[in-house]
Amino acid sequence: MNKASIKVGIVGATGAVGQELLQLLHERNFPMASLRLFASARSAGKNLECAGKKYTVEEAKPGVFADVDLAFFAAGGSVTRALAPGAVNAGCLVIDKSSHYRMDPDVPLVIPEINPEGLRNHKGIIANPNCSTAVTLMALWPLHQAFGLKRYFASTYQSVSGTGAEAVRELEDQIQSYVKGAPITKKVYAYQIAFNLIPQVDSFGANGYTGEETKMMLESRKIMGLPNLKVSTTTVRVPVVRAHSVAINAEFERPVSVAAARAAIAAFAGAELVDEPVKQAYPTPLDFSKKVKCGVGRIRLDTAFDNGLALWVSGDNLWKGAALNALQNAELMVREGLLRPKAAQTGR
Repeated sequence: MNKASIKVGIVGATGAVGQELLQLLHERNFPMASLRLFASARSAGKNLECAGKKYTVEEAKPGVFADVDLAFFAAGGSVTRALAPGAVNAGCLVIDKSSHYRMDPDVPLVIPEINPEGLRNHKGIIANPNCSTAVTLMALWPLHQAFGLKRYFASTYQSVSGTGAEAVRELEDQIQSYVKGAPITKKVYAYQIAFNLIPQVDSFGANGYTGEETKMMLESRKIMGLPNLKVSTTTVRVPVVRAHSVAINAEFERPVSVAAARAAIAAFAGAELVDEPVKQAYPTPLDFSKKVKCGVGRIRLDTAFDNGLALWVSGDNLWKGAALNALQNAELMVREGLLRPKAAQTGR
C-alpha cells in the first residue's frame, strides 16, 4: 500500500474517533491521494493539522462525496442515516462506526481478524462494531476456534472516552475539584464518575438490559456467525480515561485447558497474551491504550461452568473499538484489490 491513490474523507473529523482516524491514516501510511475532513456546520472552516499537513474542515452535507472514494463515518447514527445513502449513490464506500447499520442484514459488520469475507460482500456500506464488542471478541474468537463457544457472561469496565471528550473533561474536572476540596459538579453522567462506578452504559430497554448490553449480544452473534449464541452482559462506566476492559466467563462445547487457551490467544493476530499471575502480569487499560492488539490474561478454569474459562481483556476503545478497526477493514480491502479509486473502477 505505498501508492497514493484513494481519495479519503472523514465525517465527524473533529470528534474523538475522527481525530484518532486522522492520526492513524498518517501513522499507518494509508494510500491517500487526498484527504477531506467533514463535520457539522459549526465546525466548518476550522483548521486541523496532522503530520505537518493542514486541513480545513468542511461541512458534512449532501453532495460532498462526489470526489471521495472512501468515507469513514465517525459521527452519530443520525448523521449516518442522513448522509451515507447519498455517499453510496455517489460511488463512495462508507465504513460507519455508528450503530445505525450494524444489524441490517444487508450490511456486513466486520472485524477483519474474524469475518473478513464481509468486506467482499457489501453494497456500499460496511459497519464497525460496538467498542465493547470488538474488545471482547478479540479474546473470545480464538477460544471459539479452539473449543466452540456455547455462551458467555461479561462485565465491562468502560472508559469515559467512550462517551466523548466532554466526559473526559468531566472526569478530570471532578478529580481537580476533589483535590481542591471544591464542590463536585456533574453534567455528562447522572452520577459523579470520579472515584465511582456507574452500572449503566446507554439507555435501559424494557427487559432491563441497556442498549450497550443488547448490542454486545446481537453483534457477537452476527460477527461470529453464531445466531443462537447465549450472551448476558452488564456494562459499567469506570473512572478510566481510555481503553475498555471486560471480565468474561465463557462456556464451550469441547473440553478446555488453560494451556490450550493461552496458546490459542498467543497465536491470534488480534490479541497479546499477558498472563503470568505469579509475576502479577495481566493487561490493564493504561498498558493497552494506543495499542493495536488487545491484551488477554487472567485465564483460568471457570469453577461454575463445565468446559468453562474465566478471563480478562483490555483494549483501546478508540482504536480497536472504533478508528483502528475501521482503518484495518479499509487496509485489507486495498491489499486484496477490493477498494480502488472511482476512476479505476469506471475505466476513466
